[in-house]
Amino acid sequence: MSHTDPGNARPLLRATDLQKSFGEHQVLKSIDLLIGKGQVLALIGPSGSGKTTVLRCLNGLEIPDGGEVAFDGGPAVAFAPGTTQKQAQVLRTRSAMVFQNYNLFPHMTVLENVIEGPLQVQRRKRAEVIAEAESLLARVGLAEKRDQYPHQLSGGQQQRVGIVRALALKPSLLLFDEPTSALDPELVGDVLRVIKELADEGWTMVLVTHELAFAREVADEIVFMDQGVVVERGHPEVVLRTPQNERTKQFVHRLLNPF
Repeated sequence: MSHTDPGNARPLLRATDLQKSFGEHQVLKSIDLLIGKGQVLALIGPSGSGKTTVLRCLNGLEIPDGGEVAFDGGPAVAFAPGTTQKQAQVLRTRSAMVFQNYNLFPHMTVLENVIEGPLQVQRRKRAEVIAEAESLLARVGLAEKRDQYPHQLSGGQQQRVGIVRALALKPSLLLFDEPTSALDPELVGDVLRVIKELADEGWTMVLVTHELAFAREVADEIVFMDQGVVVERGHPEVVLRTPQNERTKQFVHRLLNPF
């Protein structure tokens, strides 16, 4: 189900000519993305195609070797050899990442994990932050877990805490890196349900996923990547049902027909 016509959405983020190498291996070769406000963009492709690296570049966790990223038509962050984490920090003030393996602090309770960013990074008032965190935890069915530690939770519960932690930062853009790939199959639905609700509420998201049926349901646009380039992009029904590129056809067929 599409939420926003990408052609009509006001641009929230524009990434142009993103390039990234690790040693001799060029992971991103020239990536262009345009994400409209309220749009859900799904990145699909084989392992090693560069999808996670794109997310990390958009969030400033990785520093691209070249290209630029701009939010809301504001000044672009231009990347070149020597660009520092400090220069990329502005990207992290606008986006928040939900990681594949949760990345919760094991020595902190659920509530402490959620309020850490708003308190330490955003310097917001403690009482306000705690009230918002408790409301968000209740929303995803975890109110009673606020004083437990990550090891006391299931994987699905930990990932829902990860989503709440991202929401607590009040970002313009939510980035999901294969949010269900580390979960037992019976726990996947709870996490996808939360993401679907966020999409329906109009959150802007970039979602890296192998759950093609879910991508078809929530995404406004699907981008298929392979070997560091965008091979095909378009409406989910087109890319997943009638892909034009032979490499896209092979990938989609393999995922939809694993046996």
